[in-house]
Amino acid sequence: MEKQKKYIVIGLMSGTSLDGLDMVCCEFNKTDDSVSGYKIINAETKAYPDDLKKRLEHALYFSKDELEGLDTDLGNWMGQATAAFINTLKGKPDLIASHGHTIFHKPAEGLTLQIGNGNIIHEIAGLPVVYDFRTLDVKLGGQGAPLVPVGDQILFNDYEFCMNLGGIANVSFNEKGVRKAFDICAFNIVFNYLASQIGKAYDENGRIAASGKLVPRLKAVLVAIDFYKMPYPKSIGREWVEEEVLPLLAAYQEHTENVMHTYAVHIAEVIANVFNTITKQEFTGRKCRVLVTGGGAYNGYLIDETQKRCAANIELFVPEKNLVEYKEALIFALMGLLRSHNQINCLKSVTGAQRDTSSGRIAGSFKFSF
Repeated sequence: MEKQKKYIVIGLMSGTSLDGLDMVCCEFNKTDDSVSGYKIINAETKAYPDDLKKRLEHALYFSKDELEGLDTDLGNWMGQATAAFINTLKGKPDLIASHGHTIFHKPAEGLTLQIGNGNIIHEIAGLPVVYDFRTLDVKLGGQGAPLVPVGDQILFNDYEFCMNLGGIANVSFNEKGVRKAFDICAFNIVFNYLASQIGKAYDENGRIAASGKLVPRLKAVLVAIDFYKMPYPKSIGREWVEEEVLPLLAAYQEHTENVMHTYAVHIAEVIANVFNTITKQEFTGRKCRVLVTGGGAYNGYLIDETQKRCAANIELFVPEKNLVEYKEALIFALMGLLRSHNQINCLKSVTGAQRDTSSGRIAGSFKFSF
């Protein structure tokens, strides 16, 4: 019988919607070959300072030198935030796993960049850090995204679908026994952008979208976006949203509420169509539960509109708060633990890469025995 060991891991996640740095401390039960469970010990989101947030918002247009400076500054800030978070814990964690903050993601061109210098986080927080999880997969011809499906498969396999509604909406599921995943559409990047036009940080519970009216011409233009017709694996980044989606919304001289309502109805249809199509192919006659996490899980209007359009055997399920808000950070913690043992944490069936990999660069050395 394999001996089980407990590991304490810090997971760090900075999403495209720029809500802040999610920090989660997790306990995993691990044998040589598998992880059998998890527990969230503590979790916290730290908002970005205004100046840092503004630089991150515009970093896509930075020069190489400016990006290097931002990488250093973000690493310093993340390291200090993580060190303070660790000081609130009773024991010392084994390692840190950091997703970093995505500046651009263009896998078709072999490019992806996540900043927040892992070596600096290591020096400040005093623990080994696993970071830069996407680059290897992209070099091997993969999308480098989504990455969390390996955690969905290990920790949440009792759900037929796992959907995260962050800056971008993505989904993972088993297809003929193999894990598949892809990005569905732009989500909070768009809603937060629209909310900012009327002085709001976000659309609380979808109230702004619910108050608007449909703009049929805009909806028709959105439906025609080529990305929806592409086969998976596929992924998108902030630059795609700014180039392909936001200009479509800006072209209509409509009240923001109407634009937001139209976009909400549109993506409710897009998301429901994904579930209806896959369910018909893979889960005929079977009840399917969709685990919904990320900030968009609190958009009650969007959840209701999506549920209305789903087939009768599909149920959208929003779990408890810690899992809604910290599932991605939790899974990056898991990915860091797997990387520390040189075990697979990135699936070719999800990304389209040449092979499965144990991905992530390592700063520092691991003190625990294998």
